[in-house]
Amino acid sequence: MTLPVDFKRTMTNHLGKEEFAQLAEALALPAPTSIRLNPQKNSQLSTFNSQLSPVPWCPNGYYLSERPSFTFDPLFHAGCYYVQEASSMFLAYILKQYVNEPVVALDLCAAPGGKSTLALSELPEGSMLIANEVVRQRANILTENIIKWGNPNCIVTNNYAEDFEALNNVFDLIICDAPCSGEGMFRKDPASIEEWSLANVDTCWRRQRDIVQNIWHTLKEGGIFIYSTCTYNPLEDEENVVWIAKTLGAEVLSCHPLPEWGLTETNTHFFPHRIKGEGFFISVLRKTIDNGQQTTDNGRRKKLKDGKKGKITPKIPQELKGWLSENEDFTILEEGDAFRAIPTLHHALYEQVQRNLKIVHAGIELASVKGKNLHPSQSLAMSNCLNKEVFPIAEVDEQQAIAYLRTEALQLPADTPKGYVLITYQGHPLGFAKNIGNRANNLYPAEWRIRKK
Repeated sequence: MTLPVDFKRTMTNHLGKEEFAQLAEALALPAPTSIRLNPQKNSQLSTFNSQLSPVPWCPNGYYLSERPSFTFDPLFHAGCYYVQEASSMFLAYILKQYVNEPVVALDLCAAPGGKSTLALSELPEGSMLIANEVVRQRANILTENIIKWGNPNCIVTNNYAEDFEALNNVFDLIICDAPCSGEGMFRKDPASIEEWSLANVDTCWRRQRDIVQNIWHTLKEGGIFIYSTCTYNPLEDEENVVWIAKTLGAEVLSCHPLPEWGLTETNTHFFPHRIKGEGFFISVLRKTIDNGQQTTDNGRRKKLKDGKKGKITPKIPQELKGWLSENEDFTILEEGDAFRAIPTLHHALYEQVQRNLKIVHAGIELASVKGKNLHPSQSLAMSNCLNKEVFPIAEVDEQQAIAYLRTEALQLPADTPKGYVLITYQGHPLGFAKNIGNRANNLYPAEWRIRKK
């Protein structure tokens, strides 16, 4: 690996000659592989032949001794685990310390979904997360990962930070994994080396401040702000944290790492020569001054694409209410030709977000209307709140599961009832098929299908 000259000079000044040599040596080694289990899907991990070892700061995180082909593991597609870099799982340790009651949270730069799915697992019951991504294609990937994770307490949006101007003092917690120069990705993504420059670092730290300043008014006084990057540069890391604290009004809190982890109390830096993971920086701040814009929810109103707002209606098909195992906790909305279930506790928040932001996905999409029939949605199949007693189940083996995930035609057992059937692998739903007797139509989303040969 040939590191940029300016990067070597900068990091030598930052770490010292001896420690930079250790960093450079670590960057030449293969990156470790780690996964995080979905506690609500209870996979036994029989899919892994390699030995697992725990990630010390994340109870559901594990290192693998080798990297398998995740693409061809049906449990990966079922949302039983997420492939996530171990250093960024430190978020779990921070959330356990500072979030002890239900919150309204924002993951501002959320794609592809690692920190959002982690937060959905770790936040107290009754919390609601808005997972936002500014790039639409990446927002679609985020949506897929959120749906597969199965937790309904999430709204996925596709907006810039400044689009949140009307959501004043809404959030108890904001996670901002800011776009950065990517120095921590050098050994995982060689292209990031080619893209790195001092000019890009300069652009990044300025853009990071703009992003934080644009979103700051949405955080309640006393709220927690978690700032992170996947870079080492003090301009983008420590100096930005100092700027946030002094300019916007916040106190920097300790991350309280255990001594054996080799991390500092505040402004926690992960270096691959010190820990088993990639380059990462994270800091926790508490907002001390409410100096945000005094805007209101009336400041900016947006409509759904079809011009209709979701509405509670007495015409909700009765059968839909039985499709959820905890239907009393949800408000079912009719939105165009689809029906959506939103946690009732956060229905008002959903309406506020709907008026002001571009929603890509929210709660559980239950069904769409096809002619006179209800067509169950993939979101329902993947949800942890699916009532599995409603639909006939067709359990498939690994080969059949891969065929299904390729959206190939299925041949179900002769005694399979006609109509919509839930396809499962090792008891975990993968999606729906419609059995019409001589064959079953594969209803797995075409945009999610396995393309790799």
